[in-house]
Amino acid sequence: MTTTARPSEARERVLDAAFALFYARGIRAVGVDLIIAESGVAKATFYKHFPAKDDLVVAYLDKVDGIWTGQLHEAAAAAGPDPADQLVGMFDALRSSCRREGYRGCAFINAAAESQPGTPVHDRTVAHKSAVLSWVRGLAGQAGARDPEALARSLTLLLDGGLASGSLDASPEAPEAAKASARALVDAAVRARDAA
Repeated sequence: MTTTARPSEARERVLDAAFALFYARGIRAVGVDLIIAESGVAKATFYKHFPAKDDLVVAYLDKVDGIWTGQLHEAAAAAGPDPADQLVGMFDALRSSCRREGYRGCAFINAAAESQPGTPVHDRTVAHKSAVLSWVRGLAGQAGARDPEALARSLTLLLDGGLASGSLDASPEAPEAAKASARALVDAAVRARDAA
């Protein structure tokens, strides 16, 4: 019988401090010494859990992924059992995300802008975006879209645009506009299949 080891309290304190600092200030702007000071752990403890800063950044992105993916899935599920409605409903996640205090856009787009292609951090951002695209493509196929790949691409671009708009202009209308555009895209894609 195996037991799952819980992450250490010190590791979680480091990750919580990094989560707040990286998102608020940017990854490059935050040094390891600041994270150590904010988390209240010894330097040796920090390096025991995160041998390199990139290890911590990837762990931070893993945490963001869990939160954002969870919000997308919850918003989609709240729209009901119809996959077409779920494709539109996922845009409700924008409303709560973009309106929270200290919102600075998509953590993955921000991290990608600060990292070089081929690095673990950049690879993690690509993996997240690919996973979201794959999930949306699956819903598009279930909804009966004639071209699930094209619909998924369009919807994820719209989602990323909504995240960016929330950071740039913080317009409360932006999430609703994105959702209305998503509805038009989904309806057109499903009608195109029916017309074929």
